Amino acid sequence: MTLNCIAIDDEPLALGLISSFIKKTPFLNLLGSYGNAVEALAALDTLPIQIIFLDIYMPELTGMEFSKIWAQSNQKNKCRIIFTTAFNQFAIEGYQVDALYYLLKPFNYHEFLQAANKAKSYFESLETATIDHDNHEKERYLFVKSDYKLVRIDLNDITYIESIKDYVKIHLVGKEQAITTLTTLKSIEERLSEVNFLRIHRSFIVAINKIDALGRNSVHIGSTEIPVGDLYKESFKRLLDQWA
Repeated sequence: MTLNCIAIDDEPLALGLISSFIKKTPFLNLLGSYGNAVEALAALDTLPIQIIFLDIYMPELTGMEFSKIWAQSNQKNKCRIIFTTAFNQFAIEGYQVDALYYLLKPFNYHEFLQAANKAKSYFESLETATIDHDNHEKERYLFVKSDYKLVRIDLNDITYIESIKDYVKIHLVGKEQAITTLTTLKSIEERLSEVNFLRIHRSFIVAINKIDALGRNSVHIGSTEIPVGDLYKESFKRLLDQWA
């Protein structure tokens, strides 16, 4: 993971030091260095920034004032601030504006790296949470090609799925016409949750929570009776045992 950064400090030596630390850190990418916060404002909406190394005590616009403007920008949820200042009395106020870290000047590279690593951990956890959310969304929906379109199907709407030669028909709650797609039943089965769906025949998969009744060798969903194939009787028996 590479994090894009900008540095803002009105002291040229301090700005040069922070910039050199950023360049020295493999997972940081310096997009800009600014001698005052006013110049940096334009970068908020034009650069893909993830970390702002921000001095607090500056003329024209202080770091605290900048942070309040930043909080109203489109980048608020995409980047975080690490304050760099010689005045420790701003520490509490810095955390009040949701600063990620507070570096007290003078700081060395080891201390800078601690702040950078905290930022890296923060964005990695954010990325993991996003992936988990996306995977959860994938589990809720099935996308299939039908009539030259990519159709999204809510898994909770599926009653049963049947294979007819080279095609698969997906039957849905409240829909008279099934969605037909050119694929195999095995391919569809691999994209379904074993907890919610059960294959009971070489040509049928049923949604377990849509089953209305179980026969000796069949499943009833509404007015449809679906046979249980010989190869699937063991898994069907386990279902019967759960219902018993």
